[in-house]
Amino acid sequence: MKRSGHKGHAVIEVALISPWIFFLFVGALDLGFFSYALICTENAARVAAAYTSSSPSYAADANGACRAALGELSRLPNARTISTCNSLPVIVTATQIPGVDGSPASSVAVTYQTVPLIPIPGLAKQLTITRTVKMRLP
Repeated sequence: MKRSGHKGHAVIEVALISPWIFFLFVGALDLGFFSYALICTENAARVAAAYTSSSPSYAADANGACRAALGELSRLPNARTISTCNSLPVIVTATQIPGVDGSPASSVAVTYQTVPLIPIPGLAKQLTITRTVKMRLP
């Protein structure tokens, strides 16, 4: 027994649900990229802080911290060809500070601005991420 009045339901359901599935896919892609940028920025700050805390003479070496941070950020699309860290998309600062116990320490801040991704209404097109790491000097 054929039901001629029920033909085409699947096509209509797919047509109604596919924009939502596409929207969710794009949102997951953006979230994944932003998360990856966040992890890379945190790693860059740790590596740069490890460099500056290796010796008291390196504690405020922003150029050395920049080189160390760029090594970690080199997998991100807009940081591949950068050689300085004075302006966005990558800014690295290094300063010598007193530590919690009064001993000298190094503080490194890494700021990274992501590339503009797919514009989703209500969500940021770009993120500016800043991570600061402090390490005690030997």
